[in-house]
Amino acid sequence: MTSVCVFFLGPAGGRAQGMISLTMSAVLPSLRPPPCPSQVNCKEASNSHLCLLYMSSILTSIGSGSIKPCVVTFAADQYDMRRSAVASRSWNFFNWYYFCMGMATLTALTVVVYIQDNVGWGWGFGIPAIGMALSIVVFIFGSSLYNKLKPEGSPLVRLAQVVVAAARKRKEVMPLDPGMLYHNRELDAAISVDGRLLHSNQFKWFDRAAIVTDEDAEDLKSPNLWRIATVHRIEELKCIVRILPIWSAGILLVTASSHLHSFVIQQARSMDRHLSPSFEIPPASLSIFSILTMLTGLVLYERLFVPFARRFTGNPSGITCLQRMGVGLFISIIATIVSALVEVKRKQVAALHNLLDSPGAVIPISVFWLLPQYILHGIAEVFMSVGQMEFLYDQSPETMRSTAAALNSLEVSMGNYIGTLVVSLVHKYTGRKNNWLPDRNLNRGKLDCYYWLITGMQVINLVYYVVCAWFYTYKPLEEVKDEDVPAEDEIQHKQLDYAEGKGEVELRRNVIV
Repeated sequence: MTSVCVFFLGPAGGRAQGMISLTMSAVLPSLRPPPCPSQVNCKEASNSHLCLLYMSSILTSIGSGSIKPCVVTFAADQYDMRRSAVASRSWNFFNWYYFCMGMATLTALTVVVYIQDNVGWGWGFGIPAIGMALSIVVFIFGSSLYNKLKPEGSPLVRLAQVVVAAARKRKEVMPLDPGMLYHNRELDAAISVDGRLLHSNQFKWFDRAAIVTDEDAEDLKSPNLWRIATVHRIEELKCIVRILPIWSAGILLVTASSHLHSFVIQQARSMDRHLSPSFEIPPASLSIFSILTMLTGLVLYERLFVPFARRFTGNPSGITCLQRMGVGLFISIIATIVSALVEVKRKQVAALHNLLDSPGAVIPISVFWLLPQYILHGIAEVFMSVGQMEFLYDQSPETMRSTAAALNSLEVSMGNYIGTLVVSLVHKYTGRKNNWLPDRNLNRGKLDCYYWLITGMQVINLVYYVVCAWFYTYKPLEEVKDEDVPAEDEIQHKQLDYAEGKGEVELRRNVIV
C-alpha cells in the first residue's frame, strides 16, 4: 500500500498544492495586484506575486504530467487486459476512459468557466482544488481494494543494461539457433506477469546481449546483468524501438489541431456569433463542439461501428489499433482542408462587403461555418488518440506501460511546439508585407495558405505512418492461460500451460488494409 500511496500522492499532491496556491492567490488580496476596472495606470504584479503564480503553475504542470500516465495504466490494471479477456468483453476500456476524460474537460470548459466569470476566480480555482483534495482522500481509503503490482526496479535501467551488454559482446559470434540465447524464467518472473516475450528476428544486434560466454556460464543463476541479459529483457527494448515510429506519426495530428486554439478563434471574432439578438457565442467556447463530437463519437464507435466492422473483419475490436489510427490521421487531413476552404469563403464574403481593411468589423458570415472542422477534429480524436493510447498500452512492455502512456503527453507537447515553430517560420519567410499570418488584420493575410501547408505536411506524415504500420511487427508474447492464487501483498504470479512444452504463443504481423 505504501508504494501505491507514494505513487499517487507524489504527483497528485503536487497538483493539489498548485491548485491550492492558485486559489489562495485569487482569494487573498495580499497575494495579487489590486483590481483595476478602468484598465488605466494599473498596478503591476510584484515579484512575490509572480513567484507565487509561477510556482503554482509549475506544481500543477508537474503534477498533471506525472499523474496522467499513471492513471490510465493503473485503471487498466484493475481489469484483466489479456487479449483473450479483452476479446470476450462487449466494451473497450480505453474508449470509456477517454470518454470520462472528455466529460471532465467539458465540465471544466463550461461549469468551471461559468463560475470563474460570474461568481469569482476564488471559487473558480477553489472547486477544482477541493475536488483534487477529495480524490486523494478517496484514493487513500480505497487503496486496499485495488489490484497493485509490486515495483521491480527501474525498467530504464534494464534497457541500459541490454545496450551495455550488447556493446560488450559486439565481437561475439551469434549462435545459429536462437534457443541457445540466455533465458531465465525465475529471473524474469516478476517482470513478465502477463506473459513472457519471445525472441523476434528484428534488431538482431541487441541479441548479442543474450550470448552465453564461458565467463557467463559460471553463474547463470545470479548473472551480472550489465554483461548478459535474458531474451525477455532484450525484447522489452525491441518493443520500445518498434513503437517509437508509430508514436511519432501522431505528433503532427496535434500540430494540425493546434490552430483551433489560436487562428480559428481569431476567425471567429470576425464572424457573426449571434445565437439570438442578445446572445453571442464566445470565440474560445467553440472548442466545446469538438469535445461534444468526441464524446458522441466514442459512444457511436463502441455501440455501432465496432459491431458493424466486426462482421467483416472478424476482429473483436472491429478494426486493429493501427487501422484505427490511420483512419484518424486521414480524417485530420480532411479537417485541415475544410479549414482552408472555410477561410477562403470568409475572405470572399469580407471582400464582397469591402471589409478586408476593417479588422475590427464583423463579417456577415455565420460562425457556424467553423463547426465542420471542429467536428472533424473531434472524430479524428476518436480514432487516432484513443487508438494510439490502446496501441501503446498493448504493445509496450508490461513494466513500461506508464512510460508508454507518458508518450501521449510528450506527443502533445512536441506537436504544439512544432506548431509554434511552423508559425515562426511562416512569419520569417513570408515577410512583413505579404505575411500569411499578420498580427493585426487577418483579412489581408493568407491563412488558407498556412492551412494548405499543414495539409501537405499531414499527407507526407500519413504516407510515413502507412509505411511504418505496414512493416510493424506485433510483440511476440507467450500469453498466460491460468493464474496462480495471489499471495497477500505480493506480485500475482501466473502459470503457463506447457502441454507440449510451449505456452500459448501469439506471433502477429500487422495487416493495415
